[in-house]
Amino acid sequence: MKIPLVLLFAFLCAIPARSQEIIDPQKIDIVRDRWGVPHIFAKTDAEVAYGLAYAHAEDDFKTIQTSFIAAKRMLGRLNGKSGATIDYVGWLIRARELVAAKYATDISPAYRAVLTGYCAGFNAYARTHPGEVLLKRLFPIVPEDILAFSVLQLFIACGGDTALAAIFGGTVPALPQFQPGGSNAYAFNSRATADGSVMLAINSHQPLDGPVSWYEAHLCSEEGWNILGALFPGSPSILLGCNEYLGWGHTVNNPDKLDVFQLKINPKNKLQYEMDGRWVDLEVSKARLRIKGVPIGIGRKVYWSQYGPTAITKKGTFSVRTAPLFDIRALEQWYKMNKARNFSEFYRALKMEAMPGYNTIYGDKYDTIFYISNGRLPLRPGSFNWRRTVPGNLSQTRWTQYHPLEQLPQQLNPASGYLFNSNHSPFNASAPADNLKATAYDPAMGFETHDNNRSRRFMELIGQAPKLTYEDFKRIKYDRTLPKQLAYNINPDTLFVLPAGEFPALAPLIATLKSWDKTANASSQGAAIFAMAYYYVADRSQKDWAGTRKLTKAQCVAVYEHIAQYQQTHFGKTGVTLGEYQQLVRGTKAIPLPGLPDVIASMEAEPHQNGRVKGRQGESYIELVRFTQNGPQIETINTYGASNRPDSPHYADQMEWFTSQKTKKMTLNKAEVYQNAERIYHPQ
Repeated sequence: MKIPLVLLFAFLCAIPARSQEIIDPQKIDIVRDRWGVPHIFAKTDAEVAYGLAYAHAEDDFKTIQTSFIAAKRMLGRLNGKSGATIDYVGWLIRARELVAAKYATDISPAYRAVLTGYCAGFNAYARTHPGEVLLKRLFPIVPEDILAFSVLQLFIACGGDTALAAIFGGTVPALPQFQPGGSNAYAFNSRATADGSVMLAINSHQPLDGPVSWYEAHLCSEEGWNILGALFPGSPSILLGCNEYLGWGHTVNNPDKLDVFQLKINPKNKLQYEMDGRWVDLEVSKARLRIKGVPIGIGRKVYWSQYGPTAITKKGTFSVRTAPLFDIRALEQWYKMNKARNFSEFYRALKMEAMPGYNTIYGDKYDTIFYISNGRLPLRPGSFNWRRTVPGNLSQTRWTQYHPLEQLPQQLNPASGYLFNSNHSPFNASAPADNLKATAYDPAMGFETHDNNRSRRFMELIGQAPKLTYEDFKRIKYDRTLPKQLAYNINPDTLFVLPAGEFPALAPLIATLKSWDKTANASSQGAAIFAMAYYYVADRSQKDWAGTRKLTKAQCVAVYEHIAQYQQTHFGKTGVTLGEYQQLVRGTKAIPLPGLPDVIASMEAEPHQNGRVKGRQGESYIELVRFTQNGPQIETINTYGASNRPDSPHYADQMEWFTSQKTKKMTLNKAEVYQNAERIYHPQ
């Protein structure tokens, strides 16, 4: 008997992925609050994961599918050549092969149940909404798909995409350059707060939409999972947030997480490389790529050496090595952080050492604050320059061990009572007297030693009050003013001292910038001039101004001339405000957007239309927590809303609050959530 394809597809999507018991959706509650944020309640963690997957699919099924399509190396079928490039990287780094080899041994039964529950919920949504499915071949999703996508994401987060682009593009990886952007995380305990509470600011600066934009959720089971925070599409674990006892935020750090090796190739056999004086065969396999619109598949060879994924180019043969290529447990580590009840349990989760990077700022109800510049950093011999391409013909350079967690920069309860990070040096995380010394750490770790505008501005603000009130805490977190001494890659100070009298046509713009208070409010004309200057200089620095470290007088004149012409062309006037130029855009809705690159309340923009720019990355999900005797007091806001569906009432309902620096009250209290619910239902 021939089974109709639609029924076969529905049947396959209904199959739980190696589940020992079928989850009953009627035992899972999805409770939507007035903002549409899902609060998931169920008896078991696996059931909560089912509910999370279903609720998130209701809000953003397309993005999650795209993530898993990438995990299955089928993105070329959806996006053509650009997708096939990502598929090739998936084949090159052997993400799925790594997961297949380690899943049964490295993932605990408890987390396998969570992954299985998540897959069942996602597959159930696909089954009941077949018209929204992007690729039928994607389903059913299984736990290995989630983990494979995590490996791919973390490889990219450690600089893998940059390294491969440099290798295939014919350039060697350069020293990492600090760029504006990033994130903030602050923690204060009773030594620094006026009311004795612990205050935690979770303030990651991510893209405002796409596969690494934040989704807010509250997960609550009877097995001890009760956390409110944010996650990426396709993640079954909260990645930053708080539970009843503790919370944490992450910022991106940049120690040396990845190495590039140049292999010495046998002149008689290009598929052999030297290792300790003998020739070794490269492992060769084939990537099977399918591209949308191309009727036949394409095969591309992929190579692997003892170091890792390998590329043969005209300039030589290179291998890449980084921790995410050898570990699949990062999401489980976040899960254990979700369920920690005190600092000891949280630190025990960190000691899994499965996350390859990220600064972590922690605070809890017990007056504990903590900071670590986390990472899986190799134990490297000191005789090589590990920031450059390393010889790939000696087993000595093929590292296999990592620095243990205890050897990483970290601080617990400093005398100052505060800890902070804004993607700057881990050796400036508290008051000067409390800070760690860079000389105490292995130089091959490659930790940052720079400050940036956000860290400098924080240091200006923290000394303004002996004890912080909650209002002081929020004022610091939402600050939009640049520091007195700027810390951009290209020093723009000459813009502020250009003599207006020498350039009458530019004098009004020069005078406006000179009188600007360096605050990025939407109503500010000076902020608009600086933003236009910033993006113009950034563009020229990639072309004929490459290598510029400080703007010359002639360059400043060119900047002002560009701004004058730009404002007249696109706005018919000079005196444009930042909010006229920069907007927060969601569908057909556009509103003035404050913020500049690398102020504390940061915002970076990209070209939009009619000379305007729209927010691209910066302030996104914000969670502010006070741990008090009455439990955690939580305020949050997200950039747009809880849903990515244009027909949802929660597609853009947080935008005005976000741009006005308002927050919504949230709670972990189950009774309160139900009492104030807008809608309560079960997944299907």
